[in-house]
Amino acid sequence: MVQNNSPEPEKVSPFQLDQNMKIDHAGTDEWLWYSPLEEPFRVSGFAWFDTERIYRRLPAVPEVPVRPEVDTLANCTSGGQIRFRTDSRHVSVRVRLKAGSGMYHMPPTGECGVDAYIGGPGEWKHAGTARFQPGQAEYESSLFTVEDRKARSFLLNMPLYQGVEEIWIGMEPGAEVLAPEPYDSGARVVIYGTSITQGGCASRPGMSYTNILSRRLHLEFINLGFSGNGKGEPELAELAAQISEPACLVIDYEANCGGTEAYRQTLPRYIETYRKFHPEVPVILVSRIPHGAESFMPEFREGRLERKKFQMELIRELTEAGDHNLTFVDGSDWLGDDPGETTVDGVHPTDLGFKLMADRLEPVLRQVIGDRAAAARG
Repeated sequence: MVQNNSPEPEKVSPFQLDQNMKIDHAGTDEWLWYSPLEEPFRVSGFAWFDTERIYRRLPAVPEVPVRPEVDTLANCTSGGQIRFRTDSRHVSVRVRLKAGSGMYHMPPTGECGVDAYIGGPGEWKHAGTARFQPGQAEYESSLFTVEDRKARSFLLNMPLYQGVEEIWIGMEPGAEVLAPEPYDSGARVVIYGTSITQGGCASRPGMSYTNILSRRLHLEFINLGFSGNGKGEPELAELAAQISEPACLVIDYEANCGGTEAYRQTLPRYIETYRKFHPEVPVILVSRIPHGAESFMPEFREGRLERKKFQMELIRELTEAGDHNLTFVDGSDWLGDDPGETTVDGVHPTDLGFKLMADRLEPVLRQVIGDRAAAARG
């Protein structure tokens, strides 16, 4: 028997070796803490926030039956944004989550973190991301520190895959806090979908494709992506229809549909249910991005192409029947020739994948929303 008397290898600690990875402390005793529930802060991305004052993507008690999985996922704050202006040279956050991070394929910063942008409409630039230990359900972190004092516009994106019980914003004593610039329109873009819509697996909240598009279009986006549970239930169409001032509805739940035959049953009914409430609102139907394994699992590709054909036929049939506010968008080539290279696991996009998705959907949204605005002006 050979004995190994060599010492145990020393564990590598990036926090000790690289100061840029050090987790800071926000300086609790130095800052004044503000609740975004109060003026002049603006919270967006939660359609029922003005009446319920909670960070949740569906009503606290929905008027229609909702599966327990969807009800739980509605607590995840994907798409939630906090906007304000301040001349503070320092901005921190203090966050209490419903639970800490635990996903194997998504960074805690995306699952549970907050990131900050500065600059204002048309000029947003990433300014900082919260730092905390994986698994922490409560944390406090600096987001932004500079030397010069001048008024800046801030946008904070809330966690994609965890619920927020409380969030506070820390600033310098004496700093001025002002309301943000208004959106370009009061109309909201509503997107219903899957884990991809919810933001899996962006490295930080601002890289979810709905948040990217919100910055680019300067509109409020309502993210109704429910991880693994975008099944196309008519009850979810009813809830989507309750959202006031919709600019358009984007339907992107194919990846959770349960197969082609199930999709044939749910999709027409979902659209029909929404149309009962909003007969003229533009509806954009998106076919799913390819699975990264399609090159060696042809059944994945065959199923996707079957559903794509059905989607195109359905839109054509409904258009011929008189619904002229429907748009089909083919997601087949959104991630390029090798979709696996822009995903974490063959399914969920990386930040690059989400940027590519936003690049392809942005012109469609601009065209559809612009056409509707022009029609409204007469």
